[in-house]
Amino acid sequence: MTVVHAWPNGGRAAEEIVTEPMSTALDIEEFTPRLLHLLSNALVWRESHELRHRFGLGTNDWRVISTLAGSPGLSATQVAQFLGVNKAIVSKSVAVLTQRALVVLLEGPRGSRPMYLTGAGAAAHDEMLPVSAYGQELVLSRLDPEQRAQVNELLRTMLSGLRGQRVDGDGPVPVGDIG
Repeated sequence: MTVVHAWPNGGRAAEEIVTEPMSTALDIEEFTPRLLHLLSNALVWRESHELRHRFGLGTNDWRVISTLAGSPGLSATQVAQFLGVNKAIVSKSVAVLTQRALVVLLEGPRGSRPMYLTGAGAAAHDEMLPVSAYGQELVLSRLDPEQRAQVNELLRTMLSGLRGQRVDGDGPVPVGDIG
């Protein structure tokens, strides 16, 4: 069907429009990437809101702190690789965290800049940890211990399947260091 459409700027164009669901459309209720995205967004929104309200820090700041709590001495590049995010995101968080004296950067070999939590950063980690742990509990609360282990194993399997995949010359898909 051809319809003449009046555009908001006053222009007009004749075009064919689709008014019925397409037979090739995704079943969005069963599309796993969408479900994972919705789950991730809900968790990040909840966590970010709580972290900003209680600590004046965001989710990315928490991710850097929690990474350094488990792996002291990583560089910003290594933290970005571990988290599967752009280094600029980590650099922005590191600037905030160093300004607040939660993280310190030292001079390392060959110009590297290993990062460490300060005593205040370690205390902040311990205060922020329950916010993140509660998010995990919200997601897993309806699962028994065996199902929880299965979910994590399935997610690690999915992530490892993406490791090394390339996107049209843009390099590998960032999946983080999953072990």
